[in-house]
Order: sequence, then C-alpha cells, then structure tokens
Amino acid sequence: MQFTEARRPRRKPSLTPMIDVVFLLLVFFMLASRFGTDAVLELPLAGRGGEYTGPPRLVGIGAGNLDLNGVPVADSHLPEALARLMSSPQDILILRGRDGADLQRIIDVTTLLRDAGLVNVVLVE
Repeated sequence: MQFTEARRPRRKPSLTPMIDVVFLLLVFFMLASRFGTDAVLELPLAGRGGEYTGPPRLVGIGAGNLDLNGVPVADSHLPEALARLMSSPQDILILRGRDGADLQRIIDVTTLLRDAGLVNVVLVE
C-alpha cells in the first residue's frame, strides 16, 4: 500500500505573457508620446506669405556657407546685411537650401534670423 502521493514535477512559470504585456506597453507609450515639440519651426504657408515688396532678399543656405542674393556673407553678418535691404522687420525673407544643406542648418539660420527679430521667412525649394 502506498499512503503518499506521487511527487509531481514542478512546473516553471511561462514568461511569454509578461513579455507580451511589456511590448504592448512599450508600443503604447511610443505611439502616445510626442517627440520634438520643443523645436518647432513656424513657416507661413505659400498662400499666406503676404505681398513681396522692395529689393530681392534671397538667402542661399549651403552646408557651411550663406549667400545673400548670390553674394557670400558670414553667418554673424547676415542680419546686418539684410537690414540694409529691408524697410521693416516684417518684410518677407526668402530662404533657399542649396546643395549639401541639411535641415539642421536651415533651422540654425532661421533661429539666427528669429533672434535678430526677422520672423517673416518663406522657405522655397
């Protein structure tokens, strides 16, 4: 006669449901969060740019250089060079990216102009 039960092998818990929950939470928080909202580049739409008056103000943005109406200008002297061509700070400036200019370079130039009080810019292709 046998009075004791036969020992069952101990079953290990499965980690698959916990891993599924962790990945679902990861996907949820990645989709629900907002990235890069502290660096917003506000540009007017093409139809709302306003009327262009005065001399041409085309700023060409290269990878490491700037030019104003085709004439090379240093980054630090750009606001002074533009001031001679503008009647008020609300005049429209046209920014154009050249070969090799990445988006960060365009944002840096736009920030430089914004710090100088020139906020009415239009970005063209």
